[in-house]
Amino acid sequence: QVQLMESGGGSVQAGGSLRLSCAVFGYTSSSYCMAWFRQAPGKEREGVATIGRITSYADSVKGRFTISQDNAKLYLQMNSLKPEDTAMYYCALAFGSHCPTHESNYNYWGQGTQVTVSS
Repeated sequence: QVQLMESGGGSVQAGGSLRLSCAVFGYTSSSYCMAWFRQAPGKEREGVATIGRITSYADSVKGRFTISQDNAKLYLQMNSLKPEDTAMYYCALAFGSHCPTHESNYNYWGQGTQVTVSS
């Protein structure tokens, strides 16, 4: 059974940094895409970054966030955090190395980790 488990969320002041991690259990294929999504209160879930054959970022986080992976762990380094980055952050996995743009095409999700940025 595939499980994704996020960690690393917390509260930080604007301008600070956090590093999120996502551990992947039970998925053995070498062909997959991983992504970070986030959902703020009252808003729809949105894609933040993906990593497959290439990496991609939402315009709102370009230059501030970096997605990376190492074996069975996915990371999101978040620098220069802003209050508008406050959200529940989720990692997700999709079959195949092509990264879907829509969340409905991701096959597995973590439970989420809360990031709160105060001004």
